[in-house]
Amino acid sequence: MTALTPLPLLTALQDSGHGADGPDAVRVGDSALTRSELIAAASAVANEIAGASSVAVDATASIETVIAVTGCLMAGVPAVPVPPDSGPSERAHILKDSGAQIWLGSSREDISLPSVAVDAQARSSATHREPDPEATAMIMYTSGTTGSPKGVVLSRSAIAAGLDGLAEAWNWSPDDTLVHGLPLFHVHGLILGVVGALRHGSPIVHTVRPTPEAYAAASGSLYFGVPTVWSRICANTAAARALTSARLLVSGSAPLPVPLFERIVKLTGLTPIERYGMSETLITLSTRSTGERRPGWVGSPIRGVRTRLLDQSGNPVPHDGETVGRLEVAGDTLFGGYLGNPAKTAESMTADGWFKTGDIAAIDEQGLHRIVGRESVDMIKSGGYRVGAGEVEQALLNHPEVREAAVIGVPDHDLGQRIVAYVVGDCHDDGALPDFVARTLSIHKRPREIRFVDTLPRNAMGKVQKKILIDDHLTKR
Repeated sequence: MTALTPLPLLTALQDSGHGADGPDAVRVGDSALTRSELIAAASAVANEIAGASSVAVDATASIETVIAVTGCLMAGVPAVPVPPDSGPSERAHILKDSGAQIWLGSSREDISLPSVAVDAQARSSATHREPDPEATAMIMYTSGTTGSPKGVVLSRSAIAAGLDGLAEAWNWSPDDTLVHGLPLFHVHGLILGVVGALRHGSPIVHTVRPTPEAYAAASGSLYFGVPTVWSRICANTAAARALTSARLLVSGSAPLPVPLFERIVKLTGLTPIERYGMSETLITLSTRSTGERRPGWVGSPIRGVRTRLLDQSGNPVPHDGETVGRLEVAGDTLFGGYLGNPAKTAESMTADGWFKTGDIAAIDEQGLHRIVGRESVDMIKSGGYRVGAGEVEQALLNHPEVREAAVIGVPDHDLGQRIVAYVVGDCHDDGALPDFVARTLSIHKRPREIRFVDTLPRNAMGKVQKKILIDDHLTKR
């Protein structure tokens, strides 16, 4: 496969030349800037931070965060987005581990770094040289199942390649208006939802919070959301109907339940785009703006990306849509390693340069991918069978009285692991649900235990935190 040579990031962020009279390039809540105003404000930030080894960004849902990140890209200084709701110990770890020399944002008592406030009214006409494409653009911190968050080093070329691959897959253009209300410290909300829109010239409307009412009022053509956002929108029929004029509705960061997929189609007339990726790989798989969009499937590799499935012995898995294997990824969007952690980086890569995602997937004859779940928590070995938690969850979600479901495996002296389902909904018959699953899946895949809960623990991107459920089960058995 020929390597991509994407347009450099700064070249793609050129001023429109319309000045303050141009259309809004970005709006966050009630604050808006034209492209010329954004570049001039970001240039003022770049002047302040030039030469720093890395800069921590107080990644609030604000126009200041957009200016700060753009300024870092202009200055060629790696941006380290810091979640505004991070606790003192997490924040201290990120600042120390990243080696950030400046805090971009309002000063805080618990931060000893020199602070540079971001002024949305500041303007500079200074120009900045395009850094080497392999230079680090961002260091995104991601949590694993153990230990402190790891710094994922993302180069300018990896980000450019990923965004250009998605533009091709989604026909993303300056004619689009992108709407989302996702956090500005993750790949989905920040890299796709800010840098992507700026790179492709599409205006951004960030709603601060992803409420159904805000999405409905934004009048966009391209919407980003996580399943929790889409679920809330579908619960507000008027808001969902208001999206019928959009071009694409994109869902990611967590699996989109099939019943929710179908409800989106029913209420909006639009078939959602599903995509898959990680901080370490950016977005690598997606369904297309033209082509099949199948519920529960996240599409095929974008341009510049390759995937493969291997069994436990390292042998290729057949692409029959049913057989599952360990998903590995290679290509232009891969990260440059975990910051200061060569051992963990080496552990995550194969000898021939593929990244081990830790996810279990299936691929069909057309190359469409279905993610079964995380190998660490979603591949359950029960009674000699390998059961993917994701397919049991989807079966449960087909029950009309189940709104949410999360399936885990817990130690069992007889089966090895016992399938346990945590369920949110109106059905409280713990005998009916296993029978319901057994009518659609093999009987050995039925949950042996049902726990009814009011809510499932989720992170900021809507992913269920299964380790919390496992710990809960082990402490309350």
